[in-house]
Amino acid sequence: MGKSSKVYELRLPTIEVRQGQSQRLYMFAIDGKLLPSFTTVSRVKRIGRELDGYQRPEVLAHVSAIKSYIESESPLLPNAIVVAFDERVRFEPDTESRERGWVTRPGHLIVPVDESLPDEEKPGWIVDGQQRCAAVREADVRAFPMCVTAFIAASESEQRAQFILVNSTKPLPKGLIYELLPSTSGPLPPALMRKQFPSLLLERLNYDEDSPFLQLIQTPTTPGGVVKDNSILRTIENSLTDGCLYYLRDPETGGGDIEGMLDLLKDYWNAVKTVFPEPWGQPPRRSRLMHGVGIVSMGFVMDAITDRHVAKHQWPDQFDYMTEIKPLLGYCSWTTGHWRFGVDSTRRWNELQNTSKDIRMLTNFLLAAYQRSVGDRPQSITQPNP
Repeated sequence: MGKSSKVYELRLPTIEVRQGQSQRLYMFAIDGKLLPSFTTVSRVKRIGRELDGYQRPEVLAHVSAIKSYIESESPLLPNAIVVAFDERVRFEPDTESRERGWVTRPGHLIVPVDESLPDEEKPGWIVDGQQRCAAVREADVRAFPMCVTAFIAASESEQRAQFILVNSTKPLPKGLIYELLPSTSGPLPPALMRKQFPSLLLERLNYDEDSPFLQLIQTPTTPGGVVKDNSILRTIENSLTDGCLYYLRDPETGGGDIEGMLDLLKDYWNAVKTVFPEPWGQPPRRSRLMHGVGIVSMGFVMDAITDRHVAKHQWPDQFDYMTEIKPLLGYCSWTTGHWRFGVDSTRRWNELQNTSKDIRMLTNFLLAAYQRSVGDRPQSITQPNP
């Protein structure tokens, strides 16, 4: 595999896998730093009116996150890069395996390398794994072995077809990612790290026996839940950033007093469940309390009630929350009737949608009603966090 000039051949120990009557896959491992010497990425671009290439440009933030992970203490990238080779690449089976009818056989993939070639003339095209390859290329490591699954295509149109097939399946749903996060350890991209602690709170709310949300939150493993996981996450994240859960968080770790937070969340939402028993647990189409617009808006009410008590140097319990939520009964139309936001602003109960505009309108309405009930000056939320 050594090279003596800019033009040479790589002999890569390879396993050939036969699929169907004619398709062959080639599986091997190679230092990712060597991939740019014989592979390139065909990026989507236009030449005149014609679309050329078939991959999106590298996403710099994602590449940077993978690069940081590769430079960490014990990185692991188990998924194989997928490469489409042209017919300059050939497979030579080991002598003893040539005459056997195995589905797999060992051998060597012979890859010609000419370091003077421009990218568009290299024999390999990266079909899947563009950002991982870019991250390895840029990472401050001497070498990083990578698994590769390759096939030999007769033309670029076949490469394009295979790219579409490889990438036609949906990415992991966000809900599944959020559900996996609480039990995930090791380095994660910053965006997922920020979701990890809220996801842990959501998991506990969905599975703790004393939680009012017990198996009511819809996740991949609780498909019968009536409350969208994203609505609960949004409420928790709002409170962690600007609300009552902020008092209990640890800015150093991004976590905090999880049991204290859960006690607060369970007390508050148990109070909501007690004050509004009829709309509680109904599907969102029958109850706007269980809809995103209701969950997020009532989350801001939780922050307001808790803030008022904390200002008096006391934490509210479930009874306190019930006492302060009860005055809202006369203002709420979760399952029937109309919301009366003003003289010229009336909405049917089920016309409220999970949009920033409707969340802001309902939040301000509920906060104003709450502040009037306790004799404080009305306050409003100008823009709930997205």
